[in-house]
Amino acid sequence: MSSERFLVVIDPSRDDQPALERAAHLARCAGARLTLFLSIFDFSYEMTSMLSQEERDAMRNGVVTQRRKWLEQLAEPLVADGLDVNFDVVWHNRPFESIINHVLNNDIAYIIKSTHAHDKLKSVIFTPTDWHLLRKAPVPVLLVKEHDWPADGNILAAVNVAADDEEHQELNDRIVSNAVKLATVIDARVHLVNGYPGTPVNIAIELPDFDAHAYNQSIKQHHTQRIEALAERHGIDHKRCHVLEGLPEDVIPELARELDAELVMLGTVGRSGLSAALIGNTAEHVIDSLNCDLVAFKPKSFVCPLAD
Repeated sequence: MSSERFLVVIDPSRDDQPALERAAHLARCAGARLTLFLSIFDFSYEMTSMLSQEERDAMRNGVVTQRRKWLEQLAEPLVADGLDVNFDVVWHNRPFESIINHVLNNDIAYIIKSTHAHDKLKSVIFTPTDWHLLRKAPVPVLLVKEHDWPADGNILAAVNVAADDEEHQELNDRIVSNAVKLATVIDARVHLVNGYPGTPVNIAIELPDFDAHAYNQSIKQHHTQRIEALAERHGIDHKRCHVLEGLPEDVIPELARELDAELVMLGTVGRSGLSAALIGNTAEHVIDSLNCDLVAFKPKSFVCPLAD
């Protein structure tokens, strides 16, 4: 992670900036560089028909300059701490597009962004911008919740070892290698998790002699062998491999809570055409249920829909 650049999405609606705190912590540990990014837009400036285009431009530029000064103030303690920090403020009516455009035009390793907590429900709300980034960004997206990363914590890498295709296997390896790399710099342990389906109920009903227990054990053993082979390739102890019966959207958040994981890393399904709006039901359900930070990776074949 050394010398990589992280794009930190700043939220102008809040005083605290969890994404910036997390990014600064990572930058200190890994020697990474930061770009503080702010996308702003005020429709009222565009609608003031009494003003000329030049006057509207001047007002807009005034707001951008003011916000840039605010970013510089946010960054002052980080720069004083020796971190490499630069800034970008853009006027754009679709924040996710401006973020992705910056990534496409610059050498960015990760997008780091805060999530919002619902005051009454105490649950995390994913904004449309969050979902757009998870679906369309060409680099991994780290979404930050509001809790600390303890030293000697746990990172949970969610993998799909049932898939035989090269794309899934490459994605598994990339998720795990990134988890190991991050664990090294933040002093954490890596756990692997894979959910597998139980015996289909209709088979057990239609075939009275069917041995559901033996079937389940066979499926579990198959997944266990594969996840342990993946762990061995990356130097991870078999004791930290978790093969659990159930849907991924149930077992991953449950294990993350059990381990008090500080971070879950998972892959999202690459899609194009009409289904590009989806990142796969499994990933969406998992993401919605997590109470810790998450990083979402795309398959190698993913093509960003905003790329030329």
